[in-house]
Amino acid sequence: MIERYTRPEMAGIWSEEARLQRWLDVELALVEELAARGEVPAEAARVLRRDARIDVARMQAIEAEVKHDVIAFVSSVAERLGDESRFLHLGLTSSDVVDTAFAMQLRDAADLLLAGVDRLRAAVRAQAEAHKHTAMIGRTHGIHAEPITFGLKCAGWYAELGRGRRVLAEARALIAHGKLSGAVGTFGANPPAVEAGVCGRLGLTPEPLATQVVPRDRHAHFFTRLAVLAGTCERIATEIRHLQRTEVGEALEPFGRGQKGSSAMPHKRNPVLSENISGLSRLIRSYALAALEDVALWHERDISHSSVERVIGPDATITLDFMLGRFTGMMEKLIVYPERMMTNLNMTHGVIFSQMVLLALIEKGTTREDAYAIVQQSAMKSWQEGLEFRELLEKDPIVAKYLQKKDLAAIFDVNNFLKNLDFIFNRVFGEK
Repeated sequence: MIERYTRPEMAGIWSEEARLQRWLDVELALVEELAARGEVPAEAARVLRRDARIDVARMQAIEAEVKHDVIAFVSSVAERLGDESRFLHLGLTSSDVVDTAFAMQLRDAADLLLAGVDRLRAAVRAQAEAHKHTAMIGRTHGIHAEPITFGLKCAGWYAELGRGRRVLAEARALIAHGKLSGAVGTFGANPPAVEAGVCGRLGLTPEPLATQVVPRDRHAHFFTRLAVLAGTCERIATEIRHLQRTEVGEALEPFGRGQKGSSAMPHKRNPVLSENISGLSRLIRSYALAALEDVALWHERDISHSSVERVIGPDATITLDFMLGRFTGMMEKLIVYPERMMTNLNMTHGVIFSQMVLLALIEKGTTREDAYAIVQQSAMKSWQEGLEFRELLEKDPIVAKYLQKKDLAAIFDVNNFLKNLDFIFNRVFGEK
């Protein structure tokens, strides 16, 4: 079993200490911006930067009395300071602090997730390159279709994860917006230049038009894109689960020394990692739905979104971070069976070459309808009676009019399906 994956960096973003520290970062950035404009003594800003500290326990004790988290936070910081504390929270409403700090948390979480996607893509690419020419059967509807390679399958995963990375990077930019425009977004206390200066200090972009809050369509974009990325992980995990089925047996998850698959059946070797990823993706989709529900707030703001975001912010990012890490370890150690892939490719007695035969007959002058009927008749007989498709075609007098044995021998070559591998790989891995 792959060792349990933990990422203290991601969990740390969502600790209570980290949340309040970002609140304090917003407050101090405002003081320093006002000091730069000559509206607050420079010495006061220096002292606040040096001495202002968060105290989670004290803040929570005050909140139990006043029933307002931001008031409790400002009070808990101010009571440990001198006269300089009067310069905290000048002209701010609570959402100026909370929304701007939340944007910082989501931005920082996105950075860790982007790095996680990069590691997963590297593992998937390694498998793609190692198995570029490992032939296997492609399946549609779960039924044998035509040959592909396992490397080609992995290259498709790599490309899809690349799209997921690009939209996650876009989501990072969308969410990295702060606001200090006051109670209803009119800059009644501090002018727009102060907001721009503070956001610049914090690595954020000013929200073009906030009400009391940053509009929640930004958050909906962020969480839905996490859900799409999780859906990609689930798609790959589902494929691995299918490939590990006893009847298929083409690829297996790693199985560690001492690992056990069943309390009752010692022989069991179950795809538990892939199943875990499939289950977790359902959670992330539910968080996306919750974010979509948060878009429609009353007038300039209500508080219905707040309780939701306190759950989905940490849960969605931590869950996806865990999934990416688990998936990377699994892909790095995935066990692939090329011989089994070839055995399965051949198990349908050559009917997978039916399209090639169809096209050859059309090229020789038959109508498509006639060619289809000729090929299908032999293909169905091969399916039903377990006979070799090629031998049936060689014995068919109609086919013999158009195709000699040497023609059929050239057709029944797996490499006919794989001649464009280099082109596809160059198109996928040539991307920036």
